[in-house]
Amino acid sequence: MFTGLVEAVGEVVGVEHDQRGALIEIASPIAEELEPGDSIAVSGACLTAREVDGGRFRADVVSETLRRTTLGELTGGSRVNLELPLRLSDRLGGHVVLGHVDGVGEVRACRDGGEIEVTIDERLSRYVVEKGSIALDGVSLTVAAVDASTVTVALIPATRESTTLGEAAVGALLNVEVDIMAKHLERLVSR
Repeated sequence: MFTGLVEAVGEVVGVEHDQRGALIEIASPIAEELEPGDSIAVSGACLTAREVDGGRFRADVVSETLRRTTLGELTGGSRVNLELPLRLSDRLGGHVVLGHVDGVGEVRACRDGGEIEVTIDERLSRYVVEKGSIALDGVSLTVAAVDASTVTVALIPATRESTTLGEAAVGALLNVEVDIMAKHLERLVSR
């Protein structure tokens, strides 16, 4: 479980594809805190560190994750948001983020004040409410506005500077995770 508060930005060193998925290698000082078998959120997708070597780690990405996320588009030099899992003693400064990406959204507009509009699948927008939470590329954000297929969020300067969202341009693809509580509530009510 994560909070959506990105701890570091890493750089993809290499990607090896095979019939089962891919093995990605990422360089970041945060790797020094990992042990093989530890979870880490990579641009919002929960992965397991397979190997750790100093300031780098390698993680397997299964075909399902490659299809449902932007991780299939990673190449050497790509930058990714990284977050270690929440400890029970940590503050929950963001919101509950599982690292189970629900879909991919596309940046539709970037405004001078730091707002970005992201088009998401209409099946996901029903779980998004104004002033609620959404995770984009693993970053916990407050929803400024939502309609049938667009979510607008405002990025504070710290978020723009310390995550890859500050580099997002129109057309950029972002991993989307909606609020798990809304999904569970819908399931309970529908029964």
